[in-house]
Amino acid sequence: MSHDRVLIAGGGIGGLSLALTLHQIGVDCVVFESVSELKPLGVGINLQPNAVRELMELGFTTDDLDQLGAPAREWALVGQKGQEIYAEPRGTDAGYHWPQYAVHRGAFHMALARRFVQLAGADALRTGQRAAGYQIEADGRVTLRLTSVDGESFETGRVLIGADGIHSAIRAQMHPTQPPIHWGGAVMWRGTSWTKPVRTGASFIGLGTHRHRMVIYPISRPDPDTGLALVNWIAEVTYDDPSVHERTGWFRQVPIEDFIHHFEGWTYDWLDVPALIRGADAAYENPMIDRDPVPHWIDGPVALMGDAAHAMYPTGSNGASQAIIDARTLGAKILSDGVTALALEAYNDQLCGPVSDLILRNRGAGPFGLLNLVNDRCGGEFDQIDDVVTPQERSEFMTKYKAAAGFARDTLNAAPSIIPAGAQIGQQASP
Repeated sequence: MSHDRVLIAGGGIGGLSLALTLHQIGVDCVVFESVSELKPLGVGINLQPNAVRELMELGFTTDDLDQLGAPAREWALVGQKGQEIYAEPRGTDAGYHWPQYAVHRGAFHMALARRFVQLAGADALRTGQRAAGYQIEADGRVTLRLTSVDGESFETGRVLIGADGIHSAIRAQMHPTQPPIHWGGAVMWRGTSWTKPVRTGASFIGLGTHRHRMVIYPISRPDPDTGLALVNWIAEVTYDDPSVHERTGWFRQVPIEDFIHHFEGWTYDWLDVPALIRGADAAYENPMIDRDPVPHWIDGPVALMGDAAHAMYPTGSNGASQAIIDARTLGAKILSDGVTALALEAYNDQLCGPVSDLILRNRGAGPFGLLNLVNDRCGGEFDQIDDVVTPQERSEFMTKYKAAAGFARDTLNAAPSIIPAGAQIGQQASP
């Protein structure tokens, strides 16, 4: 291993993806995670084909991913009366060389952690250590200040990567005048229910209007005996007056009866939304929040990644995917320029601008912007969608979004690996 140690503040999906990448290319690193014990928290997330490609190049297989979720076959938008607005195949069904996966976030997170500890050893992932700030030393190294139940401690490394989430202490020090967390008034209620999946049986469905909708997709394959799958759902309402909820950073369990009245009557011959929601063991409420883009993600030997760099609305289902791409891009720049501030600058130059644009695109509803367009033209009421938004308009809208999010099919399929096979720092990659 190289003696140029990388400090990673945060052991979430982004931080662990980076740790696995650095181990793969022969760079010594240590991850500091604030919680004392990692647990499989959260519900469903989507891993786009560009991220699945990187996971496979880290050694994950489809068998591994099948243990965590299920491949997605379709993405569909449906109006509140159950009428289709747009649908397209996804993953390998759409001609990608890699599948798209819908997975349980907690199970995926734990799989990353287990793999890193198996490869790098238990001491490389230190829990109960919260990043509190940093200091750049005279020799160009960086010291990370940590807090724990035992008090304050310090770790010095060649570079520091802040992967410590939307409330990042590293970002707060780098950008002390940043605006507060942004909330536009949308509240989400999340849960999972065992039920028979609809449409293709592996469809991601957006249902409703731009301000009142459901997102529904399975995160397991159907049981061969019962036909039931674990289906992730997100119920969402946007309030005109955001003061109806005073907090913008909560994630709490709530009774289903607190919100199901918003979705009573959403029953169709192919889906019963109230029954789906009531089938959940628990429901969790949280706001749809993000942060305004910042002009840069670096401060000398310090860089941000994942939600610390670009917390975004989940409308594009690409928050976790982008964190994985961040990790792989950082790894590629370290291969080229060593464990240096120069590598971090190259990473920033490649991703900060385009991903900052993506934050604002997602704030504008991301791929669900088609629902806004339908609403603007007909108030969401229509008999034939082609009379409201032409097939060409719908297709062009989605093509532009996928290009902005980095998973346009032909571009991705033709792109070389971010990290060449067998590449090690200080060595040439195998042909």
